[in-house]
This record gives sequence, structure tokens and C-alpha cells, in this order.
Amino acid sequence: MLIDISKFDQCHLLVVGDLMLDEYLWGDVDRISPEAPVQVVSVQKEDYAMGGAGNVVNNVVALGGKVSAAGVIGTGRNGQLLLDMFNGLGVNTEGIIKEPGRATTQKTRIIAANQHVLRIDRETKQDISASTLDNLARFIEKKIPDVDLVLISDYGKGLITKNLLSRVIVSAKKHNKLTVVDPKGLDFSKYSGVSLLTPNKKEAALASGVEINDQPSLERAAGKIFENVSLGKLLITCGKDGMVLFEPDKAPFHVRAEARQVFDVSGAGDTVLSVLGLSVASGASVQDSITIANTAAGIVVGKVGTATVSKQELLLAMRTDGHGLPTKYKDLSELPALIKDLKRKGTRLVLTNGCFDLLHAGHIMLFSASKHMGDILIVAIDDDESVKTLKGPGRPVINAKERVRIISALDAVDYVVVFSSKELIRLIEIIQPDILTKGSNYTTTQVFGREHVEALGGQVVLIPVTEDVSSTRIIDTIKGGVKD
Repeated sequence: MLIDISKFDQCHLLVVGDLMLDEYLWGDVDRISPEAPVQVVSVQKEDYAMGGAGNVVNNVVALGGKVSAAGVIGTGRNGQLLLDMFNGLGVNTEGIIKEPGRATTQKTRIIAANQHVLRIDRETKQDISASTLDNLARFIEKKIPDVDLVLISDYGKGLITKNLLSRVIVSAKKHNKLTVVDPKGLDFSKYSGVSLLTPNKKEAALASGVEINDQPSLERAAGKIFENVSLGKLLITCGKDGMVLFEPDKAPFHVRAEARQVFDVSGAGDTVLSVLGLSVASGASVQDSITIANTAAGIVVGKVGTATVSKQELLLAMRTDGHGLPTKYKDLSELPALIKDLKRKGTRLVLTNGCFDLLHAGHIMLFSASKHMGDILIVAIDDDESVKTLKGPGRPVINAKERVRIISALDAVDYVVVFSSKELIRLIEIIQPDILTKGSNYTTTQVFGREHVEALGGQVVLIPVTEDVSSTRIIDTIKGGVKD
């Protein structure tokens, strides 16, 4: 892939789309309502995030891109919350119009005991008013000459109308700017004239009237869409089967998805749109841009909830020389932002730590049992210098980079971090685990960091060790130091 991610900082994208406010209500459930057979959720905290096209904006900014946003919000509190979030990211909000009488789209997710209990949508799908459309179109037409590319995120909330799209497309073509659109709905005709359309497989099937269940049917669906819609290119995203790019009179271009553990697919389409736009704007070919967008989507679905991708994660995932680390690996500097996002979603975090020099069955049992105690398992491994100090000369027999690769290959493990023994307390303070696990070959009082875990509201759990096995004994046996 010939893509220089450092050039993302030089890109300026115009994001046009339905802006939404995502509200999260976190609480506990301990009884059933006497009024109806429903749970009573005692709300403990609330949190807000940018949804819809706002998530596209967030993804672009997270990768260093500059953004001008164009959309519509209401005049109330929710609209102001969104504006504050955009301004906090340094986004140009001149194109965000407040329409009197129109509610800001809000999706409220109620989460109790780490379970998604209910979602409440407050929205209107009514087309924006004629005056709002004209003001919005005027801003877009004025801004297009100054940007590198236009991203359009259609969530079907009345903003992306045929009239607005026609003005955007005409202006973009006039100034030789590409338009990349994530569509919505059954009728793709309103997207005629865009440079690249990015439906998922289900959307493509509905729009074409072709049931997609294999490659031939996928190609028939693409053919039907091209018959009905004038497009430059068509990218159909197929989830675990990757992506396929279609162009008139050219063979399809396939990008296979890497096998990954999937936690949440929400927001993956926003990430694809964002990374695709930044890559093309930075000068990469469409094919290379699709490949990196596919890689980014693979990273995002391995996270909980709508999430962004960092430059470091992309760089690691893009390396093809065999020396990069898996995407499950997190540097200590990446942890605060990751943990903040996981905590915001009410995720129950489990931490276990050790040398793990030469993985054995006992370690596998420890990881598996630890994972069952929460939602996310973070494995912290001692760096090489710490292992040498703890275990003596000749250790580790497997260096930290290789231990990260091995442990990352286990389904039970969500993230791996390397730390110095002197950093364990700092690590605990950053992660604030709900549970810290160790093998039952320890006693509770022997677990270093126990007081800090408990002071932060967590607990230490000892996992029963039923097999008499240790890395040191296995290594000594191999070296001939111990005879069976």
C-alpha cells in the first residue's frame, strides 16, 4: 500500500450529512416495576457522543484531518451540545445551520448491568425547509473550492435530498472535487453523478432488487445499480467478506477482510467513509485507499461501541514486513483514551499481568477464566528487562514482541500491553480494573498492587490453578536442568 498517513494532516475535507447526538444512560437494575413487567433502571451517569455524520467528522479529526461540517441541528440544548463537541475538536461549524422547529436527532441508549436494555430515538425524517436547503447549499458551494474532497453521510433524516445533492454534485464537478457518499434507502437515483458510492451488501441488495448470496449475485446487483444510477465507482462493503470495487468496463477489485474478533460493527461504515476520503485526498489511488479503509474497519469492529482509529493503529496494521505488532497491542500512551472510551460505555474491565515467558496450559486457563469475569480482558506483560530481573539470567527465552504476538492470537484476550515492573501501579491507575486476576499459586496478600486496585473500587480474584505447571520448570526441563 503506497499511502503516507502523515499526509492526512494536510487534508481538508467537507463532511455533509445528518448530525445526531448519541446519549448513553448507564445504570443498575435491581427490581421489576410494580406498574408493568419491565425493569427499573436506576441511572448512575449519562454521557454524550457525536453520532451519524458527526462520527465521520470525529474519525477524520482523530486521524489528523481538517474538517468543515455542513448539516442541520435544532435550536435547543441538544443542538448546542453537538456544536460544543465540534468546536472542541477544532471543526469549522459555519455550515451547521440551526433550523427553528426542528429537533436535533437524538438516540438514547439505556445500558444496565453492562447490557443494552433499550434505545429511544427522537428524530424527524421530514425534509429540511427550502430556506435551510438554500443556505446550506450556498455554504457548500462557497466551501468546495477550499477543500480536497467531499464526504456525504446520508442517514435518511431529511437532509440529503435530491435537490441538495444536485447542487453539491454540480459544484464539486465544477471544481474537480471528488464526492464520496455513504447512502441510505431504496432509491439510489438521487446519488447520480457522485464519484464513489459505498453501500453495504444489504443496502446494495435492496436498492438493486437482487438477493446477494454469492459473487455472481453480487456482480448482478452492482450491474443493476449502474444501470439505474450514473456513478463513477461503486464500492460494496461485505462485512467479514471484505469489500468489492466496481467500475464500468473493468473487472471487480476485491479486498479481503482479515479474520478478527468482532465486538461491535456500529460505526464501521463511518470509519470506512472517513479513511477512504482521507486516503484519496492525500493522493493515494482508490484501490490503495479501499485497502486501508478495509483495514481500518477491521480495527474498529474489534472495539466496543462506535469508535475511531488512531494513526498508530493504522500504521501497525498496515505493515507488511512481518515486524509490526498486532492491533490488540496498545502502548501505554494509548491506554488513557482507550480506557476512557471503554469506561464511558460501562465496560467491565479485567486485568491480569505476568511474564508469560513460554505460554502453557495454565496461562490459557487463566486467560479464559479471567475473560468470563468481565467484558474486556487486558493482559499486561513484563518487558524483557523486568523478566530478566524477576527470573534471572537467560530470561526471557521469548522476547516481549513475540510474547505480544502469541498472546494476541488468543480469542480470550482483547488487548495486550507491555510494561516495566516499576510501572505496575501507574498501569493500575490508568486502567482502574474492575477485577485483577492472578493464579491461585499466589495468596491475596502476595498480589502486588492489590491495595491500589481495591482503593479504586476493584477487587482481586485468584483463579484456581489445577495443573502443576510453570514456564520456569518447562524451560529448565528443556535446558536439561530438571529431569522428569
